[in-house]
Amino acid sequence: MFLEKLIPAENRYREIEQLMTLPEITSDGKKYTALVKEYNGLTPIVEKYREYKKAEKDLAEAIELRDDSSVEKELRELAEEECKEYSELCKSLEEELKILLIPKDPNDSRNVVVEIRAGAGGEEAALFAADLFRMYSMFSTKERLKLELVNVNETELGGYKEITFNVIGDGAYSRFKFESGVHRVQRIPVTESNGRIQTSTVTVAVLPEAEDVEVEVNPSDLKFESCKSSGAGGQHINKTESAVRLTHKPTGIVIECDQERSQLQNKEKALRILYTKLYDIKQKEQNDAIASARKTQVGSGDRSEKIRTYNYPQSRITDHRINKTVYTFESFLNGDIGELVNELIAFDTAERLRGDT
Repeated sequence: MFLEKLIPAENRYREIEQLMTLPEITSDGKKYTALVKEYNGLTPIVEKYREYKKAEKDLAEAIELRDDSSVEKELRELAEEECKEYSELCKSLEEELKILLIPKDPNDSRNVVVEIRAGAGGEEAALFAADLFRMYSMFSTKERLKLELVNVNETELGGYKEITFNVIGDGAYSRFKFESGVHRVQRIPVTESNGRIQTSTVTVAVLPEAEDVEVEVNPSDLKFESCKSSGAGGQHINKTESAVRLTHKPTGIVIECDQERSQLQNKEKALRILYTKLYDIKQKEQNDAIASARKTQVGSGDRSEKIRTYNYPQSRITDHRINKTVYTFESFLNGDIGELVNELIAFDTAERLRGDT
C-alpha cells in the first residue's frame, strides 16, 4: 500500500530534526541549508501523514465503541456517526497524500529563461511575438515575478523576430513551464489590404535557469565577441559596442545579450543563458531515458508541439493539450492566464497520479 512509503519519510523527518541541532551541522552552511531544504520538502507530507494516522486511530476507537454491546444505545449511535465522519476523513486524507507523494519537479522553484521567436508568417508572426511578450510581462507582474530583458531583435513595425528574457522569483518555472511550444495566431494582419485571415506561428521555449556548478564549461570552449544591438532601433539600440555575442564551440550555441549598459554585465548575462541551455540539453538527455513516463504529462515542452491557438475573429483561445477554450480574450492577452495555468497544473498532476496507480 502506498502509505507504507510514508514510514521511512517520517523516520527521515525525525532524523533531520536531530541532525539540525548538531553543532557540526549548524556550523556548516552548505550541509545545514541542504537539510533545511529536505526538511521543508518533507514537512507537508509528514504533517498530512500524522493527521491521517490520528484520524485512523479515532476511527478505530469509534468502531470499537459502536460494536460494544455493553455500551448504551445512544452512545453507540453517536459512535456510528463518528465512524462515518472519520471514514470519510481518512479517504480524503489518503487522496491528499497520494498527490503529495507525486515526485515534485525539482525545477519548479527556479527562475526561468524564456525565448520567443517568430515562426511562420513573417512580419505578422513577429507582431504576435510582441503580443505574447506583453502578455507574459503582465502575467509576471500579477504573479509578483520580476522580468528582466536579455536580448531583443526588433522589426521595423515593432514586432520581435526574437526576444529573450529572464523571469525571476520563487516558483517562476512552475508558472511558466507549460508555455513551451508553438503558439498559433489567426487574424487579419495589419499589412493585409484584402481583409484575409492569416495563420501565423510563434515558438516559445521556457528553460529553468541553471547554476554554473550544474554544468561544466571549459573556458577555452567559449568565444566572446563585441557587437552592436540587432534591433531595428528605438530604446534597444546600442550606439557603442557594449552588446556581447557568446559562442559555445562544442555545441554551436550562440547567445547575444544587449540589454545592459556595460559589456561586462552583458557577458555575465550571456554566460547565465549558456549555463541554462547546457542544463536544458542535459535534462533532455535524462528525460529521453524515461520517455514513457513523460507520456502522462500535459506536454513534452518541446517547442515543435502546437499547444495553443489564438483566434482573433472569434475572440477565443484554445489550449489543445486539455481541449480548453476561453472567451475572455482581451483579459487573457492582458496577462490573466493564471486560471489556465492552474488547470494545466491540475491536469498534469491528475495524469501523473493516474500513471502511478
